[in-house]
Amino acid sequence: MKLLRLTRIATYASVLVALTLLLVKAYAWWETRSVGVLASLLDSGLDLVASIMILFAVRLAQVPADNEHRLGHGKAEPLASLAQSVFIAGSALYLILHAIDRLLFPQMIQTPEIGIWVMLFSMLLTLSLVGFQRYVIRRTGSTAITSDSLHYVSDLGANFAVLIGLLLVSWLWVDAFLGLLIGVWIAWQALKLAYLSSNQLLDRELPDELRAEIQEIVLSHPDVRGFNDLRTFRSGPTIFIQLDLELDDDLSLLQAHAISEEVTANLLKQFDNADVLIHQEPVSLRDDPDHHQWEGQPNS
Repeated sequence: MKLLRLTRIATYASVLVALTLLLVKAYAWWETRSVGVLASLLDSGLDLVASIMILFAVRLAQVPADNEHRLGHGKAEPLASLAQSVFIAGSALYLILHAIDRLLFPQMIQTPEIGIWVMLFSMLLTLSLVGFQRYVIRRTGSTAITSDSLHYVSDLGANFAVLIGLLLVSWLWVDAFLGLLIGVWIAWQALKLAYLSSNQLLDRELPDELRAEIQEIVLSHPDVRGFNDLRTFRSGPTIFIQLDLELDDDLSLLQAHAISEEVTANLLKQFDNADVLIHQEPVSLRDDPDHHQWEGQPNS
């Protein structure tokens, strides 16, 4: 429960930061008319919309399973992240077109000093948020917070590019050129975010290091002879683990069930938000090629 609450706090912080940056950048753009500042302003506007979406998605993903959603509501997180990638891509396209227009028809930047101070403030605030988000990601593994953090990391690079453009105000093409680079960078981040979200929506297997950790925990039980058909995926805050547990043929159903419960408890100690499903089977079926769904390989 503490990890779920930590994830919600991260979404509140993200919305608050996005709103603050939107207001200060709107003022900076009004004073400077810099295309770089406008790019950053648009990005912060989309940050606010996306962060609000993530906030509601995280709350929905943490709603317990019910009769109509037996596996919970975890898919709300990657679904919101996928929608976020569409918003980001639209912002990138608009920015690229606007930057090209400024390259063809340059305009003088007004009062760049205001823009410089706003960009420095934005970078400091964004860096603080990203640091907190990284802490939350390490604790929770939330896909929604990961996507949100990825976006804010790109903002840091974008704000730095805008800052350079304002410092080199006498070279008008630099501001527009950096705006163009920022647009391409944001578009790339949108593609990466869409890929990450799609993988979770399609129930991609967990990383190999996590699967190896699961294997070590399962095989550490003295009565377990092996396992096969390991299937894993993440749905929002929940990790799903399914496997066939190989046990001695002469065990009673009650004994096999007790061993499965102990293995489940061991997995939950390491993955407290896991949903574990274990099927018991006699170890004598290990070499039966027709018995295993995944290429008939034990311990896979």
